[in-house]
Amino acid sequence: MTNNHQFTQVIFEMLNKYFDKNAEDIFQNSPLLQYLNIKTKSANKGSKSRLSVGNHYALYVLVEDYINKGFYNQKNYEDYEGARFSDLFRRQRELPFGEKLQNHALNHRLNMEFTKYFPTLGQKPILRDLETSRYWINENLLIIKVAKVNYNIAIVIKEIIDAYVNARQQSFRDFMSYCDELLEIENKDNNEAVNFIKSLLRPNVDARVFEITSYGILKTFYGEQKIFWDYSLEELTEDNLILYKTGRTNANDGGIDFVMKPLSRFFQVTETIDVNKYFLDIDKVQKYPITFVVKSNETPEKIKEKIQEEAKLKYKVKAIVNHYLNSVEEIINLPMLHEYIDIIIEQGKISDIIKEIAIQSQLEFNLNS
Repeated sequence: MTNNHQFTQVIFEMLNKYFDKNAEDIFQNSPLLQYLNIKTKSANKGSKSRLSVGNHYALYVLVEDYINKGFYNQKNYEDYEGARFSDLFRRQRELPFGEKLQNHALNHRLNMEFTKYFPTLGQKPILRDLETSRYWINENLLIIKVAKVNYNIAIVIKEIIDAYVNARQQSFRDFMSYCDELLEIENKDNNEAVNFIKSLLRPNVDARVFEITSYGILKTFYGEQKIFWDYSLEELTEDNLILYKTGRTNANDGGIDFVMKPLSRFFQVTETIDVNKYFLDIDKVQKYPITFVVKSNETPEKIKEKIQEEAKLKYKVKAIVNHYLNSVEEIINLPMLHEYIDIIIEQGKISDIIKEIAIQSQLEFNLNS
């Protein structure tokens, strides 16, 4: 057996529960179980590892539909008119961490990734009729023959995904508990709180955790800065800079991540140096100046240089290239965020970052219970 990891043991506990001595053979003969073994590797890696449940849930809702409609261990699934896309999509979004899921996994992403792992198999997990928007799970992948006996793994598939999601939920609950602990001990052990925050700024951290952390840092950092403004010199108004979060983290919703008042600065968080992403963000606000917060150790100058080079290749015209470059107000990278933390430490405000991380994580990961 290959690709063993900590959660593999959980998979085999479930297989043993249902199939006893045939568990190993069923696993070895099931591409779907092997795929899930690959996709559940991050179950016990903690909240900071990347969380992606789109393909899990595309599989889950179809298997759930298959079971709920009474096709488990029956022989008439071939006559089923198929599940409606709208029902499957709604069900995905009801599941933990699924609130923001798009249609990509159901429509192509699961099938593409599965084929990548099993290129010669000739089978895909999802079958669909584009004209009617009806979907089916590929029953050929659910029926596993071992010693001339057919075993249906639908219920096991559903339970494995449930267990994986529960493990990830527990990781985020532990993350929240640690935030609470740090708030309690912050005055006694400032270094532990600082090390915790800095550990969330590594390149391999979950994109949503990074966005939440960078927001906490920037909100605290800018919150200590004041400006004086008004419509006349005689009546100047003193205001602190306030950073607002405008939506859910890492959402593919076409929005802007943070907005600063009263300067009306836009901030966009990204974990990529893919310059097309920068162009897209700039275009969607009609080239209004944007500050990019980048999960990278590359210098702002190097990142901007890449944007310039790509813009030259894509547009050729200097006026257009300059328009894009002028829209990049500032680039904030990981080393700069570390510098801001050091300044916040001097101001005695490190607990403000922890509080903001806790609040935003509670909202993001739906861990109110």
